[in-house]
Amino acid sequence: MTLRIVFMGTPDFSVPTLAEIVAAGHEVAAAYAQPPRPAGRGMAEQTSPVQRFAESVGIPVRTPKSLKGDAEQRAFAGLQADAAVVVAYGLLLPAPVLATPRLGCLNLHASMLPRWRGAAPIQRAIMAGDAETAAVVMRMEEGLDTGPVCLAEAVAIGSDMTAGELHDVLAQRGASLMVRALGALERGSLDCVPQASAGVTYAKKIDKAEARIDFSRSAREVHNHVRGLSPFPGAWLEVGEGRRERIKVLRTSLAEGSGPPGEVLDERLTVACGKGAVRLVELQRAGRKPMAAEELLRGFRLPPGTRL
Repeated sequence: MTLRIVFMGTPDFSVPTLAEIVAAGHEVAAAYAQPPRPAGRGMAEQTSPVQRFAESVGIPVRTPKSLKGDAEQRAFAGLQADAAVVVAYGLLLPAPVLATPRLGCLNLHASMLPRWRGAAPIQRAIMAGDAETAAVVMRMEEGLDTGPVCLAEAVAIGSDMTAGELHDVLAQRGASLMVRALGALERGSLDCVPQASAGVTYAKKIDKAEARIDFSRSAREVHNHVRGLSPFPGAWLEVGEGRRERIKVLRTSLAEGSGPPGEVLDERLTVACGKGAVRLVELQRAGRKPMAAEELLRGFRLPPGTRL
């Protein structure tokens, strides 16, 4: 037996789950995604990764701006889904939508709930220095990531792992986990446990203003900040006199050294922090590709004593 599924997701993170659901033989009645939006240098309208994948395998795609209206809710109900699967969709599901699928709505979340409910669990876990996170399948309810947990798989966060790397691991682990959850759901054996009331934290959306590197913080905090924002939006610093240039820092390592916070200590781009130092390993100038520190220094001088 297969389930009739409505899939709801938008970014790259969502695509592996949709692909696994299709490969498992479930019928995907429709895919919902955020509407196309202007992007890139030319600001041309671009469809989302989920929309592109769904169209490539013949799944009908719907891109409403909201699900609050009666017409959209009737259209959703008309799909007669057994279940909805939601992965980083980006729109809130009103109560009438949550109540429509016969077997309910399942959500894939990228944290060990109740820690890091909300929009940016991958980035916030790394920025906080967490050593572990998880891919979690939960039953949806009206609260923000408050539903009971059905399946969870812990994922270690390496000390140098970036948000981009963790994103890719969780996307794949979560895809397999969701297919297992759907199998249990169709057998009537999916057991879900209420989340703990203790340990609740919220992963607020990343504000670009917080991406600037503060070298007065400890080296460990700076290192976590950089890797938690890599590759997007990218932690950044400014260099130069007068008109200063903004440079993204995509990768760092902990290093030995001390000095005034933000001062370059050697020819290898070791920078002093409030406590300890970090080495800038991979950087990106505006309009250019990411490059190793050695490559950047061949055409851009940052001698010892430079203040960042």
